[in-house]
Amino acid sequence: QVQLVESGGGLVQAGGSLRLSCVGSGRTFSNAVMGWFRQAPGKEREFVAGINWSGGVTYYANSVKGRFTISRDNAKNTVYLQMNSLKPEDTAVYYCAADGQNRGLRVAESGYDYWGQGTQVTVSS
Repeated sequence: QVQLVESGGGLVQAGGSLRLSCVGSGRTFSNAVMGWFRQAPGKEREFVAGINWSGGVTYYANSVKGRFTISRDNAKNTVYLQMNSLKPEDTAVYYCAADGQNRGLRVAESGYDYWGQGTQVTVSS
């Protein structure tokens, strides 16, 4: 059974930092594009960041560029999202996703086949 499990969410004050982790199991994700999405209350889920299989190519939503960094450790089947200078508008459930069909880095949800259960990030003002 393929699973993605996120961790690292929590409550932080504005300006603070959090590091999210996503561990994959059930298959190797070392050759898969991985992404982070988020969904705030009352809003649709949106793309946050993506990374290609080697980590050499990354892409960010404009809203997080310069503050968030996506990275991966293929030996651990893990992808990370380092979030700095957090703002209240970053409050959301954050989801990890993986492309199981080698489509290339995509920002649309349809470009990903596997999803984690999400981890809550709350930024207080």
